[in-house]
Amino acid sequence: MTLLSHDRLCAEITAQTDLLRPLVEGGDMRAAVPSCPGWNVGQLLRHLGGAQRWAAETVRTRAAGPLPDAHFRDLSPYADEDPARLGPWLGESAALLADALREAGPDTEVWTPVPGGTAAFYARRLTHETVVHRADATLALGAEFSVAEDVALDALDEWMELGALPMHFDVHPRMRELLGPGRTIHLHATDTNTGAAAEWVVDLTGEVITWRRAHEKAAVAVRAPLTDLLLLVYRRRPAGGEGVEVLGDAQLLDLWLERVAFG
Repeated sequence: MTLLSHDRLCAEITAQTDLLRPLVEGGDMRAAVPSCPGWNVGQLLRHLGGAQRWAAETVRTRAAGPLPDAHFRDLSPYADEDPARLGPWLGESAALLADALREAGPDTEVWTPVPGGTAAFYARRLTHETVVHRADATLALGAEFSVAEDVALDALDEWMELGALPMHFDVHPRMRELLGPGRTIHLHATDTNTGAAAEWVVDLTGEVITWRRAHEKAAVAVRAPLTDLLLLVYRRRPAGGEGVEVLGDAQLLDLWLERVAFG
């Protein structure tokens, strides 16, 4: 369950996209994006805007199945983007999605790639998709990335929920190799207020992956600032990077991050 209201998520889609605009205006769109190998910044932003437009059309048409998505998967036509055109196009992409989501409301039925089947999925997923790709572009251009605490908390919750879906075992059978006795992972944000309860336990000891917000002893613990934890689970920051403390079974952490990777 999301920590953020539907209206807040709609607002964040445009707000997070607007934070990219100064980077587009002053940045090198041909700069490589290390966290998205093979893409430059212009291609990354075309992917993001294309995904926003795809989700907007999915919600607007109340699609009963997946719409074509090649336009934001094949990025070869966008290797040399013009910032003067890309910035406005990106802003329009976010606005189209936010407007479609507001018009639909969170409970409108629509096809989703995971169980749920409502517009609420796209509001939350595309908010955090935008946050993470903003991090990709920001870090690629050498700028400092930050995100509001409540948005980062919800992004981590969503990542946990999606990563624990049982359907993954059918699509990616190797994920079953994560399961085993004593396999638990504890993530602890070190820079939040006590009331934020910014600790997560991933439990791999049963027949499926489960998670909970809790402070518990685990086979491996990771302590880091909240934003760094978010970038860590999305594999945008290394587990052994500066400011990230890993205690215990580091190999289990690496295996989990590898097998549950997405985004």
